[in-house]
Amino acid sequence: MVNALTIDVEDYHSISSRDWRGEDMRPLPIVVQNTTRLLDRFAEAGARGTFFVLGEVAEQYPDLIRKIDAGGHELGVHGYYHRQVFKLTADAFRKEVGDTKKLVEDLIGKRIFGHRAPAFSIMPQTRWALDVLAEEGFEYDSSIFPIAGRRYGWPGFRPDIHEIALEGGRRLIEAPLSTVRMFGRRWPACGGGYIRHFPAAISRWAFRRVERDRPAILYMHPYEIELGVGPYDTSGLDAKAAARIRRLHWLQLRNRDTVERKIVGLIKRFRFAPMCEVIEQTIGLKLGSPNYQTERVGSN
Repeated sequence: MVNALTIDVEDYHSISSRDWRGEDMRPLPIVVQNTTRLLDRFAEAGARGTFFVLGEVAEQYPDLIRKIDAGGHELGVHGYYHRQVFKLTADAFRKEVGDTKKLVEDLIGKRIFGHRAPAFSIMPQTRWALDVLAEEGFEYDSSIFPIAGRRYGWPGFRPDIHEIALEGGRRLIEAPLSTVRMFGRRWPACGGGYIRHFPAAISRWAFRRVERDRPAILYMHPYEIELGVGPYDTSGLDAKAAARIRRLHWLQLRNRDTVERKIVGLIKRFRFAPMCEVIEQTIGLKLGSPNYQTERVGSN
């Protein structure tokens, strides 16, 4: 089984400032350093993956985007300012993904096929986003967590990679994030905080479990290997908001010193490839056909 290695390229400091304090902050150079460390680890292991990048990161650090491409990795879109889809109108979402897609395509001279929404925010109430993605020329999405989660999730969604029929005869491939079934329900696995908080043996078990039926999708963020981050500045916030943010910050920092070792262990133990290659091998559909949508519209 060939699994998908995916990285959501964003800067923790700028996003937390925007989300927690409502203050805009441009991505800091640390996002380049963290991503470069991952690129080095992947090169040492001979692993290639898909980097879903924010438009603001690509705009400020274009050489990083070119470096990712030069390493043989696939590039995808992660929105422009990491705004969750449910906070946007359809037109605002269209601009976020369309502007980022054009920016990255201009930087690397290649088509972009894939998208991942910030915070997995394509859910039943934002299903309209799938139509927008197809209209904007994306061929696959990897945003949906088929779980009943507190912050995100689409309960009952198919857990395998498959094509979705959309309005107007269009289609889009969905590659849902990995889950395992235990105790009568689906649980998230194989990425982010689930790798960071739990022992490496749990992640290895989850990968083997998912591989029984379909490719696993590993996802992570470059900031998860960033160490030496100090306390979060909660000055000017009321006591309740400050306490909440301090806890969120603590959770984001917890076990970061284990992540690089765990990721290296996984990419040495399991087979990985960029998402586009995993999709092609799984459903036998070649991405990048000039007539990808028109062929399907005409067949309905």
